[in-house]
Amino acid sequence: MMNKLIILLLMVAWSAGLNAQQVQHEGSFRGNIIRNVSADYLLYLPDGFEANPEAKWPLLVFLHGSGERGNDLEKVKVHGPPKLIANGEKFPFIVLSPQCPDKRDWDTETIYSLIKHIASRYRVDESRVYLTGLSMGGWATWDLAMAYPGYFAAIAPICGRIDRNYPERAAELKDMPIWVFHGAQDNIVPIQGAENMVKRLQEAGNPVKFTVYPDAGHDSWTETYNNPELYRWFMEHHR
Repeated sequence: MMNKLIILLLMVAWSAGLNAQQVQHEGSFRGNIIRNVSADYLLYLPDGFEANPEAKWPLLVFLHGSGERGNDLEKVKVHGPPKLIANGEKFPFIVLSPQCPDKRDWDTETIYSLIKHIASRYRVDESRVYLTGLSMGGWATWDLAMAYPGYFAAIAPICGRIDRNYPERAAELKDMPIWVFHGAQDNIVPIQGAENMVKRLQEAGNPVKFTVYPDAGHDSWTETYNNPELYRWFMEHHR
């Protein structure tokens, strides 16, 4: 009888130990990870910037495509606002045009850190920070907007790829002014991704603008950046 009682007690203890092992405690962790980042860039200051030392200015951030990567800032002037500025065009805002290192994708945290750096040193009105980019830079425009949906006043991604999870997260951008551009004949970044993203934004309640160039291939940026209406549209928005 005593042996049976001992065996019974051992089985109960073993069962209790098994149940204890099955308990998973919930927890959370918060910490800081510090890493060094760097970026080369072009910076355009509008007429009147130096003459008005108390004024704050809007900021347009331009992100180039994969062909302009490297360590030669002249390559950044091939397309978009930097090209227009090099040709004598004047803008009513600061224009920041960073360069992505060779053989890399844009790094979201690096770009955001650079933007904050420029904003703190050049009297940027952070309620009027605008973001645009082409191809790889179009993807980075979406990625930055997803990472910091409350920061940018308006974005204009051009022929940028759409990551798989972006449409699922479209509601996070429901309050952000967005103007999407794409070429219908684009065989580098097919238009279907942009169409799906626009549809999901509309379903979330965002009155997103969508311009499709019926005869354009991947180069949907030349016509876009040559259109003064884009810059007027940016200037209509603030957070």
